[in-house]
Amino acid sequence: MQDETYIKRCFDLAKLGRGTTSPNPIVGAVIVFQDRIIGEGFHQRYGGPHAEVNAVASVKSEDLPLLKHSTLYCSLEPCTIFGKTPPCTDLIIRNKIPRVVLSYIDHTPGVDGLGVEKMRKAGIDVKLNVLPGEGQRLSAPRNTFVKLGRPYIILKFAMSQDGFIAPDQQQQLWLTNPFSKRLVHKWRSEIDAILVGTNTAAWDNPKLSNRLYYGSSPTRLVIDRNLRLPDTLALFDGSIPTYVYTLEQAASVENPTVSYIHLTQAESTARQILNHLTEIRKINLMVEGGAMILQEFLDQDLWDEIRLFQAPVTISKGIKAPEIPSGYPRKDFKLLQDHLSIIYRDRTFASVAL
Repeated sequence: MQDETYIKRCFDLAKLGRGTTSPNPIVGAVIVFQDRIIGEGFHQRYGGPHAEVNAVASVKSEDLPLLKHSTLYCSLEPCTIFGKTPPCTDLIIRNKIPRVVLSYIDHTPGVDGLGVEKMRKAGIDVKLNVLPGEGQRLSAPRNTFVKLGRPYIILKFAMSQDGFIAPDQQQQLWLTNPFSKRLVHKWRSEIDAILVGTNTAAWDNPKLSNRLYYGSSPTRLVIDRNLRLPDTLALFDGSIPTYVYTLEQAASVENPTVSYIHLTQAESTARQILNHLTEIRKINLMVEGGAMILQEFLDQDLWDEIRLFQAPVTISKGIKAPEIPSGYPRKDFKLLQDHLSIIYRDRTFASVAL
């Protein structure tokens, strides 16, 4: 139970790095001597020190001799490879920390259990799989990226009580309440990229930015196969890097924040977008609509989470919501009058915290 308590603290610390560490995972670390936390830290930004480094650095000078009698808790396996920073396993071994407790394995090639093996060979007592469901959930974007070669995919949309996402075409209707809207902006602060289709961009003119929460905005993605979207849309305001996926050859543009990615007819649009995001190392994606692109991802089984808002509104006719796959676990929440369901592809996630 004591190990679980400190691993939970690691999870809380790790979440502080959401939105700033990609393509690295979010990680938290805690150092404990005789039931007293003497150091803690989290991975704060990509290219910066890892959680274990920050935890050791936070130890007061008078407590440094205690490291060789302490336990290091970490939400994810320490790295063994040289990247932007040196291997964290070397730091642990050098400081003679005798015991390490981990929640989950980092499946990055070159790590993937080798960190555990290296520490054990150095005589360190390593305990694995403390609250592994939570650890797996926190590391899912990174581990999905390195194992499946694609981003972690979140499909997000709102629908009316009678199953429509919008009224008749070219009519805009905001379904959810302001509290739900703010939550969506929080999610935007935690992801790398956000995608909409042509009709959503044209009819709703969304900014796709994070304006109602702390943190940065995701890279914007829009499908415009025939280049019919006007450059006056908010997506092209120059405030955020934006990728346009098109079948056409784009003319030269003066906006340095907009890039055009050429699609082919030979492969599905969804898979081509995922291939491009993998190339530019975006490890998580939120698809916000509309119905056609959401259904394409569902039909091709390209999803990891579905975040579905249901609002207390009746539309009667219009654009039907995508068909939700059945048989998957879900968690349900009330947001004032709105109902939020989160559906998980991985069946272990339904029992863990967000």
